[in-house]
Amino acid sequence: MRQILTFAAVGVVNTAAYYCLYLSFLTVFPYLAAHILAFLLSMVGSFFLNARFTYRTRPTWRKFLLFPLTNVTNFLVTTAGVYVVVDLLHAGSRFAPLLASAAAIPVTFLVSRRVMVRGTIA
Repeated sequence: MRQILTFAAVGVVNTAAYYCLYLSFLTVFPYLAAHILAFLLSMVGSFFLNARFTYRTRPTWRKFLLFPLTNVTNFLVTTAGVYVVVDLLHAGSRFAPLLASAAAIPVTFLVSRRVMVRGTIA
């Protein structure tokens, strides 16, 4: 239970960092480019925060290199969601990432736990 709560807290911090980066990049880039850049930078932060606080494990190069792979589903779900909200629903690009990311949270926890804690079957 502690891991899930800590994962959620790290997720809130990471989402806030992502969203601030996204809004900053949105002033310079189209929304998809802003989303991709913000996502990549926040994923690095997420790795270190989750290693330290959620899973209490030492970050290694192996875990660091595998961690982005665990977010492929998250990336695809959020990117598709941003596209749907902005281009299909015409709801605007400012809040699209927040709506889209909610659907990816459970999958991200299970897969990241598998990578960060060796032998865990989530």
